[in-house]
Amino acid sequence: MSDGPTIFALSSGAPPAGVGIIRVSGPAARMALENLAGRVPPPRRASLAHLRDGVGGLLDVALVLWFPGPDCATGEDLAEFHCHGGRAVVAAVERALAAIPGLRRAEAGEFTRRAFANGRIDLAEAEGLGDLLAAETELARAAALANAGGALSRQVEGWRERVLGLSAEVEGVLDFSDEEDSADLPECFTWNIAALAQDLRQWLARPRSERLGEGFRVVLAGPPNAGKSTLFNALTESEAAITSPIAGTTRDVIERSVAIGGVPFTFVDTAGLRDDGLADEIESIGIDRAKSQLARADLVLWLGPEGGGPPGAWEIAAQADRDGFVPKRSASFTLSATSGEGLGALKSGLVKAARDALPKPGEAALNARQHARLSEAAEALEGAQGLSDPLLIAEELRRARLAFDRLIGRATTEDMLDTLFGRFCIGK
Repeated sequence: MSDGPTIFALSSGAPPAGVGIIRVSGPAARMALENLAGRVPPPRRASLAHLRDGVGGLLDVALVLWFPGPDCATGEDLAEFHCHGGRAVVAAVERALAAIPGLRRAEAGEFTRRAFANGRIDLAEAEGLGDLLAAETELARAAALANAGGALSRQVEGWRERVLGLSAEVEGVLDFSDEEDSADLPECFTWNIAALAQDLRQWLARPRSERLGEGFRVVLAGPPNAGKSTLFNALTESEAAITSPIAGTTRDVIERSVAIGGVPFTFVDTAGLRDDGLADEIESIGIDRAKSQLARADLVLWLGPEGGGPPGAWEIAAQADRDGFVPKRSASFTLSATSGEGLGALKSGLVKAARDALPKPGEAALNARQHARLSEAAEALEGAQGLSDPLLIAEELRRARLAFDRLIGRATTEDMLDTLFGRFCIGK
């Protein structure tokens, strides 16, 4: 448990609100309760109290709770004041807390950092909690909740236990290496390492968690006047793109992020692609940018002549409501963004494609840092497969264990922790 300063902060939503929850964590949390509420309630039981400042003035009538450490959220003594959520009430209670010796306002992410430092959560769970706070779609929420609940941490602990078992086998061989009847590694040893490395590679092949924030990237492409901007507005339910019958109206890349069916998307409208020499200098720049967007796309909706899109693009037969409409023989979807015909089917198809490409609902997903550490472990295990010297094998297994320890935070750096917890809100 920490013997450092006691911190406090508003941990609920910004006032005004129905309730304002002010959290206090640290060795002086008990004193904070005694000073403001006049008593310490029984552990983990809400109790009504009249909160008073240092001169006896009434601040609020509130519920107070007491969570003695280490069996609590932060791993140290913790108190909560459930006040009325008005700005003046919250400010008055915070002033009274600030006047108590040994108390100070919390910094961003400091409550969660103390939970990590006191062993209440590991680093992967902390990162999942940060992702949960930032989640804007159902898919992101489910993935973050899995990590915050320890799904990834339990998986890593399982891998680490398997490596420890392999290391014990190697150590047993090394212990008897000087004896005449020295033991050899069992025949299944290399197979067990290969199986574990394969498990890790399967996890590394999964979609990364960053995809949930960026969204499934869909680029609308085709020649001028193909209906791209109209379809873009329909998909994003906005008027972000200007539409007109004048060729070259869209001259730059327009992006909008939306959620469809709980799945995050980034839709990209692009300048019309043409090589007829009629584009002016500004439109030509837009065309170059449009071509660069094709390489970044998870999926391209091609609204141009059939077969003219990039490999893997969906053929979209747009403007089906217009006179002279020419259908596509291999159209993925035929639609009219103006009337809405076929738009629902396209959205359903996009949601299915995105779900196949993004982390599955409720499935733990690796972020960039976790992916790098797991790659280190996989490389160490694969390196051990080609070795025969037990000493060298033991070193590769040690490298794998160290990578797992770094992944869940048993071995880490202060700079990395500062970066991680700095993205949390003050009350978390």
